[in-house]
Amino acid sequence: MIVDFRNTNTIWASVIAETFHRCGMTMAIICPGSRSTPLTVAFANHPHIETIPIQDERSAAFFALGKAKKTGLPTALICTSGTAGANFYPAVIEAKESCIPLIILTADRPAELRHCHAGQTIDQVKLYGNLPNWQCELALPEADIGMLCYLRQNIVQAWEQSLFPIPGVIHLNLPFRKPLAPIVQPELAQLKTKFVAKDFFSAVTSSVLISSSHITVPIDNWRQKSGIIIAGLAQPKDPQAYCQAIAFLSKLLSFPVLGEALSPIRNYADLNPYLISTYDSILRHAKIAKEFVPDIVIQLGELPTSKQLRQWINDIDVERWVIDSRYDNFDPLHGRTIHLHSSIEQFVSSLDSNLKPSSLSQYCQKWSEKEAHTRKKIDGHLHYIDTLYEGKAAWLISRSLPSTTPIFLANSMSVRNAEYFWQPNNNKIVPYFSRGANGIDGTLSTALGIAHQDRGVLLTGDLALLHDTNGFLISRKFKGHLTIVVINNNGGGIFEMLPIADYSAKFEEYFATPQSIDIGKLCLVYGVEYQTITSWQQLERLLKNIPSKGIRVLEIICDRTIDAAWLKNNLSKFSSGYHNL
Repeated sequence: MIVDFRNTNTIWASVIAETFHRCGMTMAIICPGSRSTPLTVAFANHPHIETIPIQDERSAAFFALGKAKKTGLPTALICTSGTAGANFYPAVIEAKESCIPLIILTADRPAELRHCHAGQTIDQVKLYGNLPNWQCELALPEADIGMLCYLRQNIVQAWEQSLFPIPGVIHLNLPFRKPLAPIVQPELAQLKTKFVAKDFFSAVTSSVLISSSHITVPIDNWRQKSGIIIAGLAQPKDPQAYCQAIAFLSKLLSFPVLGEALSPIRNYADLNPYLISTYDSILRHAKIAKEFVPDIVIQLGELPTSKQLRQWINDIDVERWVIDSRYDNFDPLHGRTIHLHSSIEQFVSSLDSNLKPSSLSQYCQKWSEKEAHTRKKIDGHLHYIDTLYEGKAAWLISRSLPSTTPIFLANSMSVRNAEYFWQPNNNKIVPYFSRGANGIDGTLSTALGIAHQDRGVLLTGDLALLHDTNGFLISRKFKGHLTIVVINNNGGGIFEMLPIADYSAKFEEYFATPQSIDIGKLCLVYGVEYQTITSWQQLERLLKNIPSKGIRVLEIICDRTIDAAWLKNNLSKFSSGYHNL
């Protein structure tokens, strides 16, 4: 029986689990606790929902976030009453800012036990403020068909609002009276005879219809002008279709595509003949940047990480079109921006099918020639670096990972080194990131969620890893493999790139914050495989042979002061020595 009639709470909780399953849910992360017992029992007993118990709520939330990033489907996150749900808060913020679907079920005391100093009780209503797409407190469980219909419809509503119109967080607060354990209440036998599951769940479906209107844009006007397409941060459900749509628009307009490393576009390079990956280096030359000013900028999704690119766009102040289905404001530069509320795939499909690609424009050709020159210098320079320079790790990973491998790029220098050096390839590597709030919270746990039931890689700095070492507690339930490439420069390398680095008096203690942790010994404590990387050849060999299960840490020990100086001295040099503009 898919509904558990042992008592009122088990009925209520099993209807929740089954309704979510029929909507399409496949995973629930469960944090231990007493008040959430009915939910734990219902989800753990469901034959089609994978459940993973994770002790640390903060780590659990980021693991759920990682899984939801990977699947595009809501992951359930279950906890007991009190401060447990408060530990989900950093992941809730990231899910909100990154538009990742999460469904949070916080168990609670009933109303009569609130505001009277009953243990483990806080005000959980609207616990996450205005961050959720939708939030509500459900009624106390009742063994009544009418109330079960109310429950079913609210669960369906929660599922749909976690995905449409924009994916995000749902918070359901669920009060339970005792008994919390599945103690049998014989008086419910009569209700069981009246309940017909086939009829009760017949209207619950995983398909949701959304309508889209035809998009009208001045495409003929665009074809008469010079322009660029910026492929910014993106985690599309179908990376290849996304890249093909961009390629179609690029060739139709003869616009170069400036492709962020956190977009899949650099990993489908052959689809885009006008792909530009070295724009950060190119735009560091004032003369080149001035000559490359376009008439139009088409921005797909969020702007790339590059401050150099953002500053250039801000300075040129040209007409900008943002193509993204979300209704957020994607212009932190507050320029002359028109927002088309469409995905790039929908946008391209709305265009006249009889339109033919434009011939290669002189403007696009200049960008392409400059890209070839700069790319050759970057690749050649990095190829011959034998010392353990942290920027080479991102470059080597882009060249070495097996096809379709998911990679999670931690914030701070990891994403920046990827943007500077990630080499275009055709390996269909899938990049993941947490750039919604740009924090280092939950880095390890999120990567484990992405790699669960798969094989994946995490590129991270030492501080981001140490900030979330409780994520290793997940290892016993983790299915799949995660290789962690950790750049250990004993501190926050990103701060070496900022003006505060020139004020040495308090820099090390308050900004770089070196931890001097022996990562090898840390791995030993958690039973995690560990290797120190002593050569690039060793790292390349290990990256090309990703195991199928377990967690391994590959530590690269670097000097952040030397590495920061190398970046400052070389980034602008890669695009120099070009005289055919």
